[in-house]
Amino acid sequence: MKRRVVVTGVGLISPLGNDPEIAWKRLLEGESGITKIESPDFQVFRSRVAGQCLDFDPHPYIEGKDVKKIERFAQFALVAGINAVEQSGIDFSRENSFRCASIIGCGVGGLGEIERQDERLAKSGPSRISPFTIPKIMLNAASSHLAIRFGIHGSSYGVATACASANNAMIDAYKAIRDGDADVVLTGGTEAAVSKLGVAGFGAMRALSERNDEPDKASRPFDANRDGFVLGEGAGILVFEELEHAKKRKAEILGEFIGYGVTTDASHMTQPDEQGVYAGAALELTLRSAHILPEQVDYVNAHGTATKLGDKSEVAAIKRVFGDSASGVTVSSTKSSIGHLLGGSGGVELIFTLLSIRDNVAPPTLNLEQPDEGFDLDFVPLFSKTKRIDNAVSNSFGFGGHNACVAVARFSD
Repeated sequence: MKRRVVVTGVGLISPLGNDPEIAWKRLLEGESGITKIESPDFQVFRSRVAGQCLDFDPHPYIEGKDVKKIERFAQFALVAGINAVEQSGIDFSRENSFRCASIIGCGVGGLGEIERQDERLAKSGPSRISPFTIPKIMLNAASSHLAIRFGIHGSSYGVATACASANNAMIDAYKAIRDGDADVVLTGGTEAAVSKLGVAGFGAMRALSERNDEPDKASRPFDANRDGFVLGEGAGILVFEELEHAKKRKAEILGEFIGYGVTTDASHMTQPDEQGVYAGAALELTLRSAHILPEQVDYVNAHGTATKLGDKSEVAAIKRVFGDSASGVTVSSTKSSIGHLLGGSGGVELIFTLLSIRDNVAPPTLNLEQPDEGFDLDFVPLFSKTKRIDNAVSNSFGFGGHNACVAVARFSD
């Protein structure tokens, strides 16, 4: 018999705040965490807006000497993970450490450190390169630092499937517990790509919004006047736990992970299938895995990046799968408030999805003033919407054609 998997703790670092409840409140109130990038280094860039974690301070959680050894994306994950564990109430010192795991998604890793060390190499030569360079930029650094912090001796690894990384990591976490390989898994995603290389790289692809004079209006998922996504940063870390294990220690259960679906477009490195065939297949597999029908899905946290082709593909996928039920499902993109966290997006968005179920409210899609042609779903434009939500899906689609969808539900024993 397959074991049930529940969520008992969440932690996040985001442009809307570093506490889930504060960020959630601001999200529902329609606030934007997207601001102008003020650094002089960015003034020559075409895109100069981002979802930045401007008030993030790792020092209350990480010793000063260690802060310098840990790159920003891993700091995000470590602090969010500490907060998630605290909320869950789990004491890893009392657990079988080989039955615990740390599986974290990240798309690009330590871009900031790569930039700094490359500049140092060019200016001062190889003797001046930091010995911490490689440990800092490794994608698995986030999962490893969490394992070190909590003494986890089971699986510990990073997952990199571009913008689907966090969802793929959480799917691995779910399967580890479901199949009996672990009892507790720290999982989710993290990213810190608001750097010169990150902004320049995506800007060269003409993928980023250039609405520099109106930062809070720049991220416009599903809107006819969208002009690209806004790069964001942060982390969303969750404690996944086997149901009976959680009940035995009388943990508060925030929701249940009930299914997933994964496919690959296998057609282009950056452009999704315009008809949403393969994204739709992942969504269909998710509903089948969760044993729910399309009409039983109350809310979809969309990938919704605000790129012309990406949004079109996702709308087509939803319509393809939901058919006659499409008009009854509520769909919104929280990226309109925080930007696109790349490999970290799925973790933060699943936290928001769980809070949607808890509070029976769908967060808004900001800046959706004029839906694009054929975009006739319930996108929750501008203002949050009160609605009973029992089953919800969170979509993540990444460069490379990676499609990963996950389903969560209100916990019922």
